[in-house]
Amino acid sequence: MRLIDPDQARALMGDPAAMPGSLSGAPYLLLDLRQAGAAAHSEIADWLTTLPCPVIGIGDPLGQAASELASACDVTLESEPEAATLIGNIQRWPLASTVLVQVLRSIQTLPLAAALAVESLAYGCLQQGAEFRGWLAARSPVAMPAAEPGPAVEIDRDGGEVRLILNRPLHHNAMSVEMRDALVEALRWIRMDDSVIRVRLSGRGRCFSTGGELAEFGTAPDPATAHRVRSIALPGRELALCRDRVSVEVHGACIGSGIEFPAFAADLQARSDAFFQLPELRYGLIPGAGGCVSISRRIGRQRTAWMALSGRRVSARQAKDWGLIDRLIG
Repeated sequence: MRLIDPDQARALMGDPAAMPGSLSGAPYLLLDLRQAGAAAHSEIADWLTTLPCPVIGIGDPLGQAASELASACDVTLESEPEAATLIGNIQRWPLASTVLVQVLRSIQTLPLAAALAVESLAYGCLQQGAEFRGWLAARSPVAMPAAEPGPAVEIDRDGGEVRLILNRPLHHNAMSVEMRDALVEALRWIRMDDSVIRVRLSGRGRCFSTGGELAEFGTAPDPATAHRVRSIALPGRELALCRDRVSVEVHGACIGSGIEFPAFAADLQARSDAFFQLPELRYGLIPGAGGCVSISRRIGRQRTAWMALSGRRVSARQAKDWGLIDRLIG
């Protein structure tokens, strides 16, 4: 798909067979925002938000979309070369890319519970998709991690303050089923105990968390059951429901659920060595630990889409500038 201007986009609106995202069309649309001018483009903007594919606007700084057309795009970039990585990833994983932007568009105005349900249902759909199944079939055998001593989440209480510490440092605090259940149990207790005034959450070892335990990917009996489990036991939901009392300190790698989960907290602080990344697209998936919700509500859907479609790292300083984190420490 070449770079097209708004007039060419209007022409595509009348040709369903050539529509981007259709079975015969390109898996993305690249729109030249520099030729949008000051004229209103309500009809085109509305059409862009219905396309079953990512819409990349060129000529507008990332996340600074002001015009009607720029606001309708899923990602906005300053120049065409910046789109190369995103386009390559979209072409390789078109199903996950489409589902990602559709979810981000859909959840913008939904309440928390509904937004999380949409994300989970979409994630479950992709778990049965060809891209994820292909990744599962091609990956090398992954051994389940060896046991580490102590609880997965250490809990220490001092009066009205509780400290929660992710305690699987040898495995980079991967979000395993064990870690998930420990977090859900701790956060549910905190939600119900009004005497807990402040909660501090951190991770032991070299990093806060490298995200989901890859050895457990694809081990649920079926996507529907996996969705039901996420509906019952999702650490991000529990954190969101007591977020005003929670301060999270992250460091090192914060990958996948390692940023999706803490982004629900009201106070998220990061050490200068922290970096943030959403790698799920390479598995044929989207963020499924609540990240489509938590991250987009901090930095907007366009920057969230950029993180997921590019898979690139975001430094602690960039994260602070965007509002992904609230404070830099150390």
